[in-house]
Amino acid sequence: MQKLEVSGLFIYPIKSLAGISLNDAMVESRGLQYDRRWVLVDENNLFIHQRTYHQMALLQPHLEDDFLKVSHKNDPSKSIVIPYTPESAVREPVTVWKDTCPAVEVSKKVSDWFTEILGVACRLMLMPNDSVRPTHPDFSVHEDDKVSFADGFPIHIISEASVEALNAKIVEGEITAGRFRPNILLSGGHPHIEDELGVFVINGVKFYGVKPCGRCIMTTVNPNTAVAGKEPLKTLATYRRKDKAILFGQNTIPEMTGIIKVGDEVLIKEKLKPIAF
Repeated sequence: MQKLEVSGLFIYPIKSLAGISLNDAMVESRGLQYDRRWVLVDENNLFIHQRTYHQMALLQPHLEDDFLKVSHKNDPSKSIVIPYTPESAVREPVTVWKDTCPAVEVSKKVSDWFTEILGVACRLMLMPNDSVRPTHPDFSVHEDDKVSFADGFPIHIISEASVEALNAKIVEGEITAGRFRPNILLSGGHPHIEDELGVFVINGVKFYGVKPCGRCIMTTVNPNTAVAGKEPLKTLATYRRKDKAILFGQNTIPEMTGIIKVGDEVLIKEKLKPIAF
């Protein structure tokens, strides 16, 4: 069997904005460092997302030593510097799906920039280190498992083989792995090997595969153009549908902290049964 290894690492510091490719990443209890620690919320403190505002795909974050910078892919002169430390210390409840947890506004200047660039009233909120958003109890490994502003779990994994198998079935165009916004991309192994990741280790860091990832219309938004189409959901529905959900990728929970790198081998310790469709 071909060696299974990490071929890509990605974080999405601000939920629903573009991602950042990394050579190495720190695994923290709630996900990769900086991943989805910020979220844009509307006037009711409810998160906004690319499913509704496709243009969010065109806002590109950049990690700097002292700040996070966001610029527009089509016009880099349109940019904003986001300090890692918010100006405010006021905690406010923000809602992501069915979860509500405390967050703080970064600054009015930053919020005003996003309001103007997206054309919708919004504010940028940061999840403080002591803010806790638990993972779903039915799929948690430990009682204190937690997650950032990601949809539900700390780390999402897909494989190159799964994306290649999908593209072999699509009649027109090609779908990149980025459509699925993984944190970890794998090379080697057969298509959908990520379905079988029960317990696995990367560079000494132990992970648990806890739930297949149900896909939504956000995967149909082209991250380079912000234009929505029908793929990949149209094709995935023909062979990856189960109980009214379209499954692609694996949600995982880390057991410990540590650094993982592109090129690290993935050691499977316990396998899950392949999903029957």
